[in-house]
Amino acid sequence: MSVLTTKQIMEIIPHRQPFLLIDTVEELEPGVRAAAKKCVSYNEPYFGGHFPGEPVMPGVLIIEALAQTGAVAILCTEENRGKTAYFAGINSAKFRQKVVPGDVLILETEIIRKKGPLGVGKAAARVGDKIVCTAELTFAIG
Repeated sequence: MSVLTTKQIMEIIPHRQPFLLIDTVEELEPGVRAAAKKCVSYNEPYFGGHFPGEPVMPGVLIIEALAQTGAVAILCTEENRGKTAYFAGINSAKFRQKVVPGDVLILETEIIRKKGPLGVGKAAARVGDKIVCTAELTFAIG
């Protein structure tokens, strides 16, 4: 059972199709962490050109999905409700495995530092038991 549906996610973050990259939130500790799910479909608009004959989810979109997961965690708190979380930096991003149509991407972002409107999230994406991406994401609340 999901904690947040797509509709509820859209009430927290401003992203919409085709750029909303999380389907459901499975775990949520407001202001602390969130875990989300993305069912990767062959119908994703980027697969037409990335890559013809061998569809692979772009790494930057995996990072974006992790950022959206963190944004849900930080923006569902009362003091940040209605605000936007902007990227301020991406550090130590590593891609370990391809993400392809049919994969279920599990996205986890934990807020590890906050100071004023800035914060840092430790993020990891996996398919099954395999880590496909890790990164440290810096955000600014606007």
